[in-house]
Amino acid sequence: MALPFDLGFTTAAYMAVVLFVASFVRGYSGFGFAALTVSGASLVMNPLQVVGVVLILDFLMTFQQWSGVSRDVDWRRVVPLLAGAMVGVPLGLWVITQIPPDAARAVIALYVLVMCAVLMRGFVIRRVQGTGAHGGMGVMSGLANAVGMGGLPVATYFTAQGIGARGFRATLIAYFALLDGVTLPWMWWHGLLNTDTLIAVAGALPVAVLGVWLGGRHFFGTDPQDFRRFAIGLLAVLAVLGLAKSVI
Repeated sequence: MALPFDLGFTTAAYMAVVLFVASFVRGYSGFGFAALTVSGASLVMNPLQVVGVVLILDFLMTFQQWSGVSRDVDWRRVVPLLAGAMVGVPLGLWVITQIPPDAARAVIALYVLVMCAVLMRGFVIRRVQGTGAHGGMGVMSGLANAVGMGGLPVATYFTAQGIGARGFRATLIAYFALLDGVTLPWMWWHGLLNTDTLIAVAGALPVAVLGVWLGGRHFFGTDPQDFRRFAIGLLAVLAVLGLAKSVI
């Protein structure tokens, strides 16, 4: 049986491990699924091939988590973020589809490294941010979601404002679902969704569901700040390896 995207067995097994780890992080902290999966994929294949898979899985995983987070969502942040993303998504997809795979791999790696550095640095925003600031961050998030990584700038933004762990996680999960809903039709328009995408989603969904479930159970027993630092460190390592691959 042929595997999607012409993957070999070893590559497919590697991607299953990457997907499980990324799903666990998603279930635990509310972010990092797309960034970890795409960064991991960039080491063995064209990362743009998995963006559609990641976004569909991310959207489906929201249903698995929704009952546990719905009461903690800050919709005053979500709505303007989404409005900005509706501007950023088509622009980001237009740009990323104009460059070759190695250039896309380098762009993804550099972007992830910058976001990891900002997250690790621990910047603090002391002033209360309003609708305009949320909308501007939504534009940036939409641009980044062209490669499935619209969550990192928003996670950085929320972290800098000191949002509590439950609200942080719940608001990110709600926003990601809506962001994916905006992005997927544009991806189809650009030819980035196909039969291989759907086959990969069907094969990956059980792994993702298990990872999110285990991550969610872990979340309620430990401090998410510690695990978030681990996830950021792992992202940075994958980004460095991806950058090295793009220039060698």
